[in-house]
Amino acid sequence: MAVFRYIKFFDDVRKNDVDIVGGKNASLGELLSFGIPVPLGFAVTAKAYDYILETNYF
Repeated sequence: MAVFRYIKFFDDVRKNDVDIVGGKNASLGELLSFGIPVPLGFAVTAKAYDYILETNYF
């Protein structure tokens, strides 16, 4: 779905996604995969950051 292009829910990320969402967010996804409770949330991707830098001129 295009609306979720720049976010990933914690349920959908794992340790192999560090380059996409960063280490802390990937770790939260790993915790969920082991059944450890984590607050509901999502990660903003590195591509979102790149998009902001490319489309906003300072």
